Amino acid sequence: MLASEETIFTLIPQRPPMVMVDKLIYSDEQKAITGFSIKEGNIFCSKGQFLEAGLIENMAQSAALHTGWMAKQHTDGKIKKPPVGVIGAVKNLRIFCLPEINTEIKTEIIILTKIFNASMISGRVKAGDEILAECEMKIFLQE
Repeated sequence: MLASEETIFTLIPQRPPMVMVDKLIYSDEQKAITGFSIKEGNIFCSKGQFLEAGLIENMAQSAALHTGWMAKQHTDGKIKKPPVGVIGAVKNLRIFCLPEINTEIKTEIIILTKIFNASMISGRVKAGDEILAECEMKIFLQE
């Protein structure tokens, strides 16, 4: 594991209760794998399930975590504050299943293209071997 719940806040701009990632499992220039334990009381849970908006936010924050990790790698670990990004578009969103509370999900994001401050990523959320959701997302980094 590259980053745990204790160090996530140095890499992403989100703060509780809006944090939807709690570990960075893998990262290279083009790809990241994150983990998240869905807990009771999560703002994106209803009737015992993690909702669609939570899955989308998890993919976006996985991209944010990747961006923060890469910024740390390229600045000798000395980033002043995590880069802030905004979702510009979500494309080809498919939700297959909503996970239940106490489920551990893993999310893989792949950078498809990156031009200036814009990135197009693909994201896929899984619980075990089951694909829960996937989409493409356009994300813009703020200066």
